Amino acid sequence: MFDAAARKLIDPPLNAAGRRLARVGVTANQITLLGLGLGLLSAGMIWAGLTLAALVPLLASRLADGLDGAVARAGEKTDFGGYLDIACDFLFYGAVPLAFVLLDPAANAVAGAFLLGSFYFNGTSFLGYAILAEKRGMETTAQGSKSLYFSNGLLEGSETIGLFVLLCLWPQAFAPLAWVFGALCYATATLRILTARQIFNH
Repeated sequence: MFDAAARKLIDPPLNAAGRRLARVGVTANQITLLGLGLGLLSAGMIWAGLTLAALVPLLASRLADGLDGAVARAGEKTDFGGYLDIACDFLFYGAVPLAFVLLDPAANAVAGAFLLGSFYFNGTSFLGYAILAEKRGMETTAQGSKSLYFSNGLLEGSETIGLFVLLCLWPQAFAPLAWVFGALCYATATLRILTARQIFNH
């Protein structure tokens, strides 16, 4: 919901940094993989109980997630780069809730399964929408220049990162926050399907 507004604030400095990195030979795919590594490091630290310290690699990974696109726009933008980016994003988004489940299975397992199921459903609705949008030649730059069609919704990347930050600051609240956020993810996916029915049902 807040991604489009956030892009207006973060894109100018990210694009400037992306141009500098591209000039020295850094590739977008390298930054994508660095971001994934930082995200998985954060998940590992959460599993180990270092939830507050895990914020550092978590936020650094999301900075890398913004930088890879900026480098791609400044250098060579490829379809594989966009594919790699979304695959790494989905792995990161699944790893963090899983880490909280592993941290305290007795308290977090059921709520974590509910949250991960909602991510699965929401991600499927998002990617399916993107495929049909590409098939029909639809384009949008509301979330910046992307390799895939980014359909908006109640919950997007900004809200998910906000959740992860809140969980790292308040890990004992994982279960109630997971139930609420998961329900909103299910609602987001359902609304996207209803929108797709209006647009693609002819």
